[in-house]
Amino acid sequence: MPEFSELASVGAIEDGFDGLGYICSEKIATAVFLAARLGKPVLVEGPPGVGKTELAKTAAALLALPLVRLQCYEGLDEAKALYEWKYGKQLLYTQVLKEQLGDLLQGARGLAESVERLHEFGDIFYSEDFLEPRPLLTAMRHERGAVLLIDEIDKADHEFESLLLETLSDYQVSIPEIGTVRARTRPLVFLTSNNTREISDALKRRCLHLYIPFPSRALEERIVQSRVPEVAAALRQQLVAFVHSLRELDLRKTPAISETIDWARSLVLLHVDELGEDVARSTLNILLKFEQDIETAEASLPELLRAGA
Repeated sequence: MPEFSELASVGAIEDGFDGLGYICSEKIATAVFLAARLGKPVLVEGPPGVGKTELAKTAAALLALPLVRLQCYEGLDEAKALYEWKYGKQLLYTQVLKEQLGDLLQGARGLAESVERLHEFGDIFYSEDFLEPRPLLTAMRHERGAVLLIDEIDKADHEFESLLLETLSDYQVSIPEIGTVRARTRPLVFLTSNNTREISDALKRRCLHLYIPFPSRALEERIVQSRVPEVAAALRQQLVAFVHSLRELDLRKTPAISETIDWARSLVLLHVDELGEDVARSTLNILLKFEQDIETAEASLPELLRAGA
């Protein structure tokens, strides 16, 4: 497994993440620490935009390891996730073989001897020279290890979860033409899910579970301060309180941390010192992505601003 070097405690991981601009809770730091020490993947669940993908990116930066990302989607198969053969290179090899076939079979006595000579090329045709590694296999082939991000696993089919079971249980891949390929160094694995469907029990058993909810006001203020330090303290408190009140409304898409950060940056660019009704109304489209949600928020704007005040 990747080593944490001098980062030997949960608190040290929190500090390391903080230095990289990722403000996390003790619960998140504990999950990362245990995942690295126990050699188990982490299944990170929660609403979109709470920092699930960013967690894997920050862990890779903290450990100075390459980040290998597999974006999941419906229909994802082993050719895109594990490996495939370099068919173009194999075809070129076949052409070379055909050109040399006459010389190769010259003097051969009968079919048996001809076939025996052709077998000399069999192992080369399906070898690692012709193998095109995809994200899962790439992560296992890194000498020092890697951080493997399997993003939005809930968008993939149940069949793909079955494909993952061997990889995440023993950190190995079975390639029929070559055999079993084992990880040189176990990668640190993060699987993210937006809870659009239920993940299978078999996959969950192999993972540590981490749920990242929307942060508390105090934590979100720290996040905004870290990402947008230009925002004055009073305005930062106002906008975070406004967003938290906004999340209590019946919306199609609740604004996430990423929207809070974008809104804070926008208010800085607009030279806003205090959150007022006109500014809030004209910038609601940064927080909300559906016109219906904007109309809902506009109807409750005085109450939202009072909460911010």
